[in-house]
Amino acid sequence: MAKLIGLNNLRPDPGSKHREKRVGRGHGSGHGKTSCRGHKGQKAREGLDIRPFFEGGQTPIIRRVPKRGFRNPFKVEYVVVNVKDLAKRFQNGETVDPETLKAKGLVKGKNRLIKLLGDGEINISLTVKVHAASRSAIEKIEKAGGKVELLPH
Repeated sequence: MAKLIGLNNLRPDPGSKHREKRVGRGHGSGHGKTSCRGHKGQKAREGLDIRPFFEGGQTPIIRRVPKRGFRNPFKVEYVVVNVKDLAKRFQNGETVDPETLKAKGLVKGKNRLIKLLGDGEINISLTVKVHAASRSAIEKIEKAGGKVELLPH
């Protein structure tokens, strides 16, 4: 039967522990003279400090690879909801806002900006509160008897 392991009988596996390498203690130890550092060179010196990704003085890869593209930090990204999606999931007279859109599964994620687009038809009156809307979407909602309110970004 196998022995149970507990904190009181933990042991390293046999052969997994090595004696500490004591360098610079004479040539009889096998680690004397150059203290396992080889002969001369940057890595043999005291105070060695080679930063990560240093490539020995050749032009680093980050400078050899050409830069491509541009990322606009001011770009505003919207989650798109179409008028036809509202007609399928909401009843006449309901209020549509980011919370109800998320509850109905039309929008995923937190704190997303929502834009209403005019794809499809709608024949129910809704009050829609979104961050942006196309002209055609606003016309279709108002034609059906509803209204669109724009939320601040």
